Amino acid sequence: MKKTIVLSLAVGLLAACAEQKTQTAVEQPGVLTKAEPVVEATVELTEVFTSEIEPYKENDITPAASGVHIDRILVDVGDRVQAGQLLVTLDPTQYTQQLVQLKNAESDYNRLLPVYEAGGISTQQIEQAKAQLDVLREVVANLKRNIEYRSPLTGVVTARNAEAGDLLAGQPILHVMQIDPLKVIVNISEQYLPFVEQGMPVDLKVDIFPDRTFEGRVSLIYPALDPATRTFRVEVKVPNADRTLRPGMFARTTFDMGHKQGVMVPDVAVQKQVGTAERYLYVIVGDSVAERRRVELGRQVGDRVDILSGVAPGERVAVTALSKLYDGAKVELKSE
Repeated sequence: MKKTIVLSLAVGLLAACAEQKTQTAVEQPGVLTKAEPVVEATVELTEVFTSEIEPYKENDITPAASGVHIDRILVDVGDRVQAGQLLVTLDPTQYTQQLVQLKNAESDYNRLLPVYEAGGISTQQIEQAKAQLDVLREVVANLKRNIEYRSPLTGVVTARNAEAGDLLAGQPILHVMQIDPLKVIVNISEQYLPFVEQGMPVDLKVDIFPDRTFEGRVSLIYPALDPATRTFRVEVKVPNADRTLRPGMFARTTFDMGHKQGVMVPDVAVQKQVGTAERYLYVIVGDSVAERRRVELGRQVGDRVDILSGVAPGERVAVTALSKLYDGAKVELKSE
């Protein structure tokens, strides 16, 4: 009888413990978190890029000849020059010598021509005289091109590296830049390729003139992307009639690429996987379970971020207690 009573008590205690464990497991609360909805909104596609201002064109005045003395340099640093303007002349001694020979050859030819027409010399002789004259004319023209150097563009002289009387050594004598207009080369992510068009307006700002906005336009879109950075190059042409901007300045260029419908979530919901570039968030499924989703981010707009893939409008994402969540974690939503 005593054994029966003891056995009954043991069974009762075991049943009570099992019931208590089951009740404890059922009653264990989920992670307390707050969720906010994923919403669809218009996203303005305005991007700012930092670049360096460059001359629109530039040229080194470098004579092809060597071992020749510089005769004259007609401009100095800071001088404005026009396309075709004479800038440098070299020692004309050889040119002068050849010019004298040319004039003698022209006199000889002009004297022989009537003799040939009267039958006094052969056709071969007059043709030889004409060939010699043509060669000398070409030599003189070539020498003249190599002793007179003109500006290939309208711009300003930005460097002078020699003086009259110096012996040429293959180095540039002058450097000329076209600074009206100027240009900016911008590297833009491939996702914006459909939005960038030839002639589209671009705003440009420089730190030295914080209250001014300069206007430019896309003048060239390079046809190939850089496979390493997945970007394409865009050239922006910037008028500079008052010479306010200078080559070498850093500038911020703003591209207004229109707008699109974006899928927006609070930026606090997005987490970064340690050691990788992966971004993820937790979607609340059925008000009770957190589902980990990998996402691709677009642009930031205020305290929200555009999600390019991973979630859909109408879903809800966790925005608090994120460090306690994991894929499949039970949750309890905070009431507002």
